[in-house]
Amino acid sequence: MCIFIFSLPAKLINGGIAGIIGVTCVFPIDLTKTRLQNQRNGQQIYKSMWDCLRKTIRSEGYFGMYRGVAVNLTLVTPEKAIKLAANDFFRQHFSRDGKKLTLVKEMLSGCGAGTCQVIITTPMEMLKIQLQDAGRLGIYTAAYNVGPVLVTQKLSATQIASELLRTEGVKGLYKGLGATLLRDVPFSVIYFPLFSNLNKLGMSSADGKAPFLHSFLAGCTAGCTAAVAVNPCDVIKTRLQSLNKGANEEAYSGIIDCATNIWKKEGPSAFLKGSVCRALVIAPLFGIVQVVYFLGVGEAVVEFV
Repeated sequence: MCIFIFSLPAKLINGGIAGIIGVTCVFPIDLTKTRLQNQRNGQQIYKSMWDCLRKTIRSEGYFGMYRGVAVNLTLVTPEKAIKLAANDFFRQHFSRDGKKLTLVKEMLSGCGAGTCQVIITTPMEMLKIQLQDAGRLGIYTAAYNVGPVLVTQKLSATQIASELLRTEGVKGLYKGLGATLLRDVPFSVIYFPLFSNLNKLGMSSADGKAPFLHSFLAGCTAGCTAAVAVNPCDVIKTRLQSLNKGANEEAYSGIIDCATNIWKKEGPSAFLKGSVCRALVIAPLFGIVQVVYFLGVGEAVVEFV
């Protein structure tokens, strides 16, 4: 019999703590991924991940690698909390009959989790990408007309969000929603069942828990596999959500237009841009997430309160 003891507040706390720790550790590689994915053929500033990191530090300093981290840390707590808690919720729902979860039900649980998280993921990614790609484009300030005076301010997530809300309304923050769903739903469908089954291999019959290291490696393996599998969708999402373009960089009208143009002008290999970086981001991120999640910090906090 498969029984889930579900505590929503505890799951939210666990997901939030795990997300903050994970993002802090891997953000520079995530920034590199965004810049590599936005490069077009013939306009390549960076030759590789290491070249991107080196040039970023040289031109923008050490903290340049953390451009956009504030918005990510602010929103990653609800994002990861929703994703992990939703997966547990759906798994509990599908196991109410007392039967063992089938692979199909595990995949449906992941699908539900991926769908729920985009309400936070889309605006978070939208703002983060503008800040991450600013260094590649050399955009560090935003100009505003205030009466007869042109005011220049340092580019920030708050300014970008305010401008989008003023000009396009809430839908401006949700540009690329379809592409985000196209990436996050398949990712969760692959990740959660794979992690669950890999983690089960290390569980002992005594307490039903896998060792610390095993959970970490299971999270890394499942995260890496899912990340590479959906990388083409991530490239499309990144391109669609990039508001500022370099010289001769075209805008796209939608997912199909973006995918078609990338295929014609850059070839199929363009869909794998940043895949190594993405794997290096997601693998440790979800390894850390799952370990913190399974340590049960949230349960301890809820019980204490």
